Amino acid sequence: MPQGAILTDLRIAALAVIYALALSIAGATAATASDLGRFLPKIDPAELVKGATAFGPVDSDFPTAPILSGSKTVGHAFLTSDFVGTTGYSGKPIHIVAAISPDAVLTGAKLVEHSEPIVLIGIPEAKVRAVIDGYAGLDLKAEAAGGGASHDLDIISGATVTIMVIDDSLIRSGIKVARSLGLGGLAPVTVSAPPREIDMTRQAIQDWQQLTGDGSVRRLLLTIGEINEAFAATGDEKAIARPEKGAPEDVFIDLNLAVVTAPAIGRSLLGDAEYTNLENWLEEGEQAILVTGRGPYSFKGSGYVRGGIFDRIQLIQGDRSIRFFDKQHRRLGRLATPDAPEFPEVDLFKIPADAGFSATEPFRLQLLVQRAIGAVDKSFLTFDLEYRLPEDYLLPAPVAAAVAETTEVDDSEAIAKRALWQRIWRDRTVEIGILGAMLGVLTLTFFFQFQATADARRFYWFRMGFLTMSLVFIGWYANAQLSVVNLMALGGSLQSGFSWDAFLLDPLVFIQWFAVAAALLFWGRGAYCGWLCPFGALQELSNQIARAFKAPQWDLPWGLHERLWPLKYMIFLGLFGLSLSSIPLAEKYAEVEPFKTAIILKFVRDWPFVVFAVTLLVIGLFVERFYCRYLCPLGAALAIPARIRMFDWLRRYKECGSPCQVCAIECPVQAIHPTGEINPNECINCLNCQVLYQSGAKCPVVIRKLKRRTADRASATANKDAIERAISKKPSTMEI
Repeated sequence: MPQGAILTDLRIAALAVIYALALSIAGATAATASDLGRFLPKIDPAELVKGATAFGPVDSDFPTAPILSGSKTVGHAFLTSDFVGTTGYSGKPIHIVAAISPDAVLTGAKLVEHSEPIVLIGIPEAKVRAVIDGYAGLDLKAEAAGGGASHDLDIISGATVTIMVIDDSLIRSGIKVARSLGLGGLAPVTVSAPPREIDMTRQAIQDWQQLTGDGSVRRLLLTIGEINEAFAATGDEKAIARPEKGAPEDVFIDLNLAVVTAPAIGRSLLGDAEYTNLENWLEEGEQAILVTGRGPYSFKGSGYVRGGIFDRIQLIQGDRSIRFFDKQHRRLGRLATPDAPEFPEVDLFKIPADAGFSATEPFRLQLLVQRAIGAVDKSFLTFDLEYRLPEDYLLPAPVAAAVAETTEVDDSEAIAKRALWQRIWRDRTVEIGILGAMLGVLTLTFFFQFQATADARRFYWFRMGFLTMSLVFIGWYANAQLSVVNLMALGGSLQSGFSWDAFLLDPLVFIQWFAVAAALLFWGRGAYCGWLCPFGALQELSNQIARAFKAPQWDLPWGLHERLWPLKYMIFLGLFGLSLSSIPLAEKYAEVEPFKTAIILKFVRDWPFVVFAVTLLVIGLFVERFYCRYLCPLGAALAIPARIRMFDWLRRYKECGSPCQVCAIECPVQAIHPTGEINPNECINCLNCQVLYQSGAKCPVVIRKLKRRTADRASATANKDAIERAISKKPSTMEI
């Protein structure tokens, strides 16, 4: 290998190492978790509890402070980040001081410190504070019983992750404080003995009567009369005015429940064949319950058909609630027990291993009964079906082992964090599927780019369609625009203790970063910058519209153009250096990215930000992708590690650059040197050069080949005609 090439590779490797090390030390001055005493002097007690006059001293053992009205304690103040993880989108905690009454009701909450970029330089903080103010009056007793899902979540568009973290931290920390202080009758969580285990050796078959008799199958029977009485007790006149039709003694719903992962129960109710299918369906650690129902009211409803979730039932165990989705559901025809009643609804539900559910502990299935009281309005009641696996199905209790309380707390916190991001991923299943399809299509396009670019017109409209999806779906709809701020958050997380939880909170951003990491090895930065970046798509689409209206297009002289390239690297390095001093300050200066204005907030923002973003787009009407070429710090950040890409997919002729300049002239971002080389740092992989590579109308090499083929065919045709004429003129043997 030539010495120059070796030195180049060494420089690239060294640059990549320096870049990785730099990210690992970024955020060295990131804010650490604070204590309650730092914030209380800045808060008026009346903001947390109406009529309060002072705060008492902070308890050194349990970081709460009494809230006083005169000498009377009217509540307790606490800092959410002292009790649960509150890491937000920025990778740093969101600190909220909240107050709880002696009856375990949140009386107020105040946002005291955060580093969320979308709030710092995008969405007005007043909107977030208004959402937090809405938690006043929330009954934590109901939240503890309902697993934290007994209230409506007020989401702010563009700040979904931040709001969900705030909601999760307020509810979980509030319940922990209430339990620890014994407020509202909530008992403290004690360290429990090792969980019991199901006796898998017991497999005796029993009939329906035996199973219902010993509690293996539990029943909830509600009549029409009982339902009407229950709605009447609510005092809701609209609900009372619409009673269920039928005799009072008629069955409204006959609901039955059993844990079928206990072999004796499962084989008895399902039969050997279905029980074997169940074993194959369940992964390690998963449990399953059987739910049957009959009567005019369905426990399944129709919500799972529209949205994939069973909204009429949920499983509750302790402070945890589990809702079921269509992927966790299987329908059965009938029960295997010959003496069982006929049930129109016989269904299996799978409980994930990471749900924190134990089949050996008591739990309840909560049924939601709804009654229409208007065109769209409904009234609701809940009924509980209690269940406990009979002792006969359990192994003897093991000798109690000492379990460290801190370990249990750590485990519960990890489970809660995991549950939060899993909830977000489940809620965005459709968006994840669409993004996955887009990434799949783009990957196939790159792998088969020669075939994809064979028809110039078809490829043009394919690219315009893909860019439209990137702008509308990834950008304006899903708010999943990547940003250099993401890299700053990564640097801060690496310094303060890396955790996947913060990055998993936004599934579309997480998936895109993984896709970008893979694409950097194969194609460089262009896979994202040229196809998936919503702001890049907005620039190119607006430029194409300008071209349609005959707007002039300007290409900067090569010397000036080449000297403007380093601007984006200087901006990135400046932001990176600033982040070493103050990440919040660096995030503010990262507003050099117009992404939040144009994509996340859709230009609904203070006028200076809108003017800046619109100015860049207007320049882009005449200089295609002006911002991408010269100013984008994210593009610069991706270009640095992209130097280590493993493959060079773009085809070139030896004539490219000398003498042919067609590709260089038509490159939309002037990434091709006059000498013919493609600069991988600037290339956005638009594949325009690959369209030209096969063009019989523009590429001189292809044109020459086509002319040669035409001449060869003409010569062959002429020779054939000459031979045929010669043969036709030759006298036959008979004539001679």
